[in-house]
Amino acid sequence: MQTFTASDGTAIAYRLWERSSDLPLVVLHHGFISDAHVNWVGPGIVDALLTSGRRVAAIDARGHGASDKPHDPESYGEARMADDLAQLIDILDEPTVDLVGYSTGAVVSLILATRDPRVRRLAIGGVGAAVAEFGGVDTRVLHGPTLAEALTTAEPERITDYVAAAFRTFADAIDGDRKALAAQAMAMHDSPLPLGSITAPALILAGAEDKLAAHPDVLAKAIPGAAVRLIDGDHLGILREPAFVSTLTEFLNRSPAPHPVG
Repeated sequence: MQTFTASDGTAIAYRLWERSSDLPLVVLHHGFISDAHVNWVGPGIVDALLTSGRRVAAIDARGHGASDKPHDPESYGEARMADDLAQLIDILDEPTVDLVGYSTGAVVSLILATRDPRVRRLAIGGVGAAVAEFGGVDTRVLHGPTLAEALTTAEPERITDYVAAAFRTFADAIDGDRKALAAQAMAMHDSPLPLGSITAPALILAGAEDKLAAHPDVLAKAIPGAAVRLIDGDHLGILREPAFVSTLTEFLNRSPAPHPVG
């Protein structure tokens, strides 16, 4: 892992897999609670991209993985994470990138794509209509205060919200810093995004059983030329589906680069 210091002094970790390639760097941003290894390395996505001839970088978002983990909600939010992502691209001195984000990382990636012309292609997963309707993950399914309470309670067996309970189990399984994760839960992005300004060809990968990615067609209509691909699986399982990896690599490596056909 390598690190850089964000504008507020937070240390942000990332990994870089270099190889000879004429195509832009693929930059990966993981989802909530996860990290680069759990989200991208473990399921074989990094290996698949490398095998397809791509250079790859993956960030550990603040509060996750090997990055610093402040406990103040003011240190979090997807807009701040998008700033970290832009700084990483600056540090790596990449003129263009292909950007891939999942769940919270999808919101981060969408924010960056609305304001950074260096994004050549954009692939997102784990989100649906809520991003177009509310500007972030679907808080009707994943309510920030409920999630924060589930992450910090000393009695996890008393959690009644099954989605929050699943994320608490996930956090415990990977030994996440639950106070830092709760701070992010309280800072989730919830204001409109100018999705119509995105110019990069975009692909939305949604799990057919993923309640957090409901109605991805609504999100696709908000992003000019975006396409949708439904993959069998739920929110935490889709990344390990072969169809996810094959569809992602085919989209990123397609040449020339027209807008995808839905």
